[in-house]
Amino acid sequence: MIKFFLMVNKQGQTRLSRYYEHVEINKRTMLEAEVIKNCLSRSKDQCSFIEYKDFKLVYRQYAALFVVVGINETENEMAVYELIHNFVEVLDKYFSRVVRHSIYYEIFLP
Repeated sequence: MIKFFLMVNKQGQTRLSRYYEHVEINKRTMLEAEVIKNCLSRSKDQCSFIEYKDFKLVYRQYAALFVVVGINETENEMAVYELIHNFVEVLDKYFSRVVRHSIYYEIFLP
């Protein structure tokens, strides 16, 4: 089961967040900061799956954007990894030129 879905730029700013389980607002901020720190600190050679507290993080980097999904331990990591890619392809079709010009983060600016 998916617990949350985050889109974060390289500066660590959250551009999109969606929670599928109740998390208090103050805890969301702390959770996002820790998750972002864990994902941004990893090199491209490292695996895109991280065990974190009582769940797993699956992330993918597209240019300046990180897409991070928090899942429970029974979920299939590869399926979520592909889900992220499909989501990004839909964004590319809807907004056009998202992938080709590496401007993901511009879509989500406030």
